[in-house]
Formats: sequence, C-alpha cells, structure tokens
Amino acid sequence: MSSETPAVTDDHPPGPNGLPLVGNQLAFLRDPYGFMTETAREYGDIAYWEDPTGPVYQLNHPDYIEQVLVQNNQNYIKGARFQHVLKPVTGDGILNSEGAVWRRNRHLIQPAFAPDRIEEYAEMMTAFTENALEEWADGQTRLFHEDMMEVTLRIVARALFGVDIDDHVDTVGAALEEFMLATESLSHLVLPPQVPTPSRRRIQRARAELDGVIYPLIEERRANPTEQDVISKLLEVTDEEGNTLSDEGIRDEVVTLLLAGHETTALSLTFTAHLLAQNPAVEQQLVDELEAELGGETPTMADLSDLTYTEQVVKESMRLYPPVPGIVREPAKPDIIGGYEVQPGATIRMHQWVVHRDPRWYDDPLAFRPERWTDEMESDLPKLAYFPFAAGPRRCIGDRFAMLEAQLILATIYRDYHLELVPGTETLDLMATITARPKDEIPMTVHER
Repeated sequence: MSSETPAVTDDHPPGPNGLPLVGNQLAFLRDPYGFMTETAREYGDIAYWEDPTGPVYQLNHPDYIEQVLVQNNQNYIKGARFQHVLKPVTGDGILNSEGAVWRRNRHLIQPAFAPDRIEEYAEMMTAFTENALEEWADGQTRLFHEDMMEVTLRIVARALFGVDIDDHVDTVGAALEEFMLATESLSHLVLPPQVPTPSRRRIQRARAELDGVIYPLIEERRANPTEQDVISKLLEVTDEEGNTLSDEGIRDEVVTLLLAGHETTALSLTFTAHLLAQNPAVEQQLVDELEAELGGETPTMADLSDLTYTEQVVKESMRLYPPVPGIVREPAKPDIIGGYEVQPGATIRMHQWVVHRDPRWYDDPLAFRPERWTDEMESDLPKLAYFPFAAGPRRCIGDRFAMLEAQLILATIYRDYHLELVPGTETLDLMATITARPKDEIPMTVHER
C-alpha cells in the first residue's frame, strides 16, 4: 500500500460480482476460507461486494484494519450480523454489548484478568491438566479436541467463578457445543431471526440447559459472595439510581466468559497438536526445551520466561490457525477507508486467516516455523499483521489468560506424551463463523515418553 493517502472517491472498491439476489453470501458460507483468501488475492487490500443484508467491505491490509479496530474504533459497532449469531445465547455479554453497558461490565470483569490474578491461575491450570492426563494410557486413541474443551472449561469455571463444575461439566460443555454447531447452520445464518429453524430450536435447548446450571450459581454467590470471583463482583454493582444488575444480565456475562474463556484456547491447543504431529522436527525442539528447562517437573509461571520456543510454537499455531478467523464491524457513521467512503449499514470484514497468511508479512507463510518469531521479526511486522485476539478497546479481555493457559497446558502435555495423528486425519476441514472449528473430531494416539 502506498504511504500516500488515496484520493476519496464515491465509487466502491473492486470485488466479486456474485449471484442475483444472494450476492456472494452463499459462496462465502459454503467455502469461507477459500472465498476470503481468493478475494484478497484477486482484489487487493480492500474488496467490495453486495449481499442481501447490504454492502460488504473486506479489508486485507493491516493499516486499514488498524483504522477500524484502533484509530477510529469509536466509529464502529459489532453490528447486526454479529448480534444475529451470538445474542441468542450470550445475550448482552461483553462480547456483543455496546456503549455504556459494555464499558461498565468490562470494567467490572477486568480485575479478574489483572496480571497478579492471572499469576494465581497458573498452578490451577497445570493441576487441572495433570488430572486430565491421569485418564490417558500409553497407546490409547483420544478425541483430543474434546479433551481440551473439557479441561479448559474446568479451568475457566474455577478461575473466574470460583466453582468446580465437576457435576455440570458434561451439561455445560454439551450445551456450548450444541450452540456453536447450531450457529454454523446455513439456515441460521441466512434466514431472518424470526424463522423457527431446527438450528434455532437447538440453540433454545442449549440456552435452557445453560440457564439450569448458571442461575443456581448466581444464587449460590448471592448467598455466599467472595472477594474475587466475577459473579460476586457483578452482584455488587449498582447504577446511579441504586439499581443492581438483573440476574439475566449477570447470566449473560457468565455464559460469555464460559464460552470465550474455553473455546478459543481449546481450539488453539488442538491446532497446535495437529501441527506438531506433522512437523516432528518442531516437536523435537519443543520437547528438548521442556526437558532442559523443566527436568520433568510441572511447569510454573516462573518457567515461562525460559520456555521461549514453547511460546513461539503457540504464536505460530495461532498465526496459521487463528481460533477466531475473522472479525466483523459496522460503521455507526460514515468513514473513509483506503479512499473509499463507507456508510452505516455496511459490513466490514477483517480476516486474521487472510492477513496471517499474507506473503508480504510472512516468508513462506504456509509453513509451520515457530522460530520465525524473533524480537526483530515482530518489530518489523505492521501492527495488525498479527491480531489473533483482535485489537483496540475491544481486544479480547482474556488474551493474557489464554496465552498463559495455552503455554502451560502444552508444556504439561508434551513433557509426558507424544501425540500421533490417526491416519486419514492429516487434513483439517474447518467451519467458520465465530470460531474456526474442525468439522470432524481429531483422534490422536498418545504415547508416553
């Protein structure tokens, strides 16, 4: 992109023409990764098309993405498309609330992710992981993604809400899984919200299952508050007129944190294990570091500064397979991006999947090369050539939590086990709406070291 500011034009950028009535919506939904990649390759840093819901702009340059997420962030909202997918289960949680409600609740939740609190979670993360590994046996084939979903769900519930959900982990995990799978449904994504599709009935059932667990947790914390857990903090808050948050408002935040707090880390670990199984030299270098720095002991927060290659492995995995593959925004008022005027009602798409694999920013971009993550390389990257946790004020509130968790769980597993892909699972076939999820389970055979 030229350093000069493009002249403002009333025209729209180039882009795919699409089909009558449906535009490019079906093409995107049928092959989202191929569509977004090919659009960027063919039309450049900013592409345009029209869908039944209105005009769409796909931003493929870090500078344009930084403008939307950071520099002009106050000009943009999550928008109708985002709400359409998430709100049926997460309500007005911090992922999709806006304005004063979002600012208030994020401020209340932020202390749970302060550096000193995160340090307290480290021992818990490894303890839950080691407990999970006790069920593993040499030569056993495990459904690895399912294992990671369970352990990360247990961690987030204990860390943020001060509860062990042993009696409810299957219910909560299954309900969140049902919701995520239902959001992938073509009918859910295309048809108006008032149409009672099978996928929406699945979402209603998932919500009911979650509510059956979460509302009693709120009552428990109301009767026995603590100094630190998130539910107790939300129960304390009052507005200027002395009104407290409704139980539904608290419930929305709990569901949001349960979903966001375990889904993305579990996916990151799943993708990392898949990549390591296909790159034995990388796995060996990881194991060599773990043996040299840990000596067979459980990793701790203090060890992370010495586990530099472990961190590089996690970063590189999230580059190639960002758990959140794309972000959408809508302009609340007109803005100019790349010389083109965008109006309210438009959808702005920004895809980590595309930018993270752009050869302008990454040499041999499809290769899994953790060693590329040197300080020099990172300082040379445009600011938003890497944004797995988004950016700006709406950057993921749990980014440090997620990175700590991914590194500690990875180190704990690979200290003890080598994981091998079951033949026929070498290729990942991914879904894409809120997160990038494997369409099929990823069975892996575990071998004790």
